[in-house]
Amino acid sequence: MTKITWKPGTILAPVPPALISSGTTDKPNVMTAAWTGIIASEPAMTYVSIRPSRYSHEIISRTKEFVINLPTLALAAATDFCGVKSGRSVDKFKEMKLTPLPCSQIQAPQIAESPVSLECKVKDIQHYGTHDMFVAEIVAVNIDDQYLDEDGRLALEKAGLLAYAHGHYYTLGRQLGKFGFSVEKSRLKMMQKMAEIKVEVKESKKGALKKDEKVMQKAARKFSGKSKFERSRPHTPELKPKKKYGNGRGFKKKSRD
Repeated sequence: MTKITWKPGTILAPVPPALISSGTTDKPNVMTAAWTGIIASEPAMTYVSIRPSRYSHEIISRTKEFVINLPTLALAAATDFCGVKSGRSVDKFKEMKLTPLPCSQIQAPQIAESPVSLECKVKDIQHYGTHDMFVAEIVAVNIDDQYLDEDGRLALEKAGLLAYAHGHYYTLGRQLGKFGFSVEKSRLKMMQKMAEIKVEVKESKKGALKKDEKVMQKAARKFSGKSKFERSRPHTPELKPKKKYGNGRGFKKKSRD
């Protein structure tokens, strides 16, 4: 394996193509941003990086509020649309049939169709070349209750969340294990045992192969239907002897005339 070196770039994947909503429920706006993530867990801090030319940048700079809405497979088209269209000229909520819902702690709306919506208050704005980073505190989390199991656990694996990698959208695949699975003794032993399993396919011996071929040839003659067709003809003269079978015996059969 050989690696080559490229110039600095943003090839970090996968990332969440989050729907960032802002404004108010009466005049909502939404954009798609892949540059978002978690900064700290206590207090819960997040960020979103937005180009100054974007309409959302203008709104969030003024209101100091936004909502991170996680997209699903059902929201794939809306996620792409909201990333290429501007809220200055298009009502993206209306075009994509998204429903703005009031939040509990901020004026910015959340998206009803999203399974998880994080209410965020901006604490700082950092300027980094092409993008400005809005550092924010997560002041509330809104969960669609259909993804809560009987024990109240959030079953996000059922939501079909989207991921974005190198210009393409994907849905999350199979579950490989929960956090910490690599140090669980029972699971670790099972994985090591599976890794040691070797599958071998033995080749048939020549004699056995020839025997199998003879059986198949015999079966093909038996079910060919040729003799049945000849017997069904009333004017057929005495049939010619059939070819010898494996036991060396032949036979003749008189016609029905």
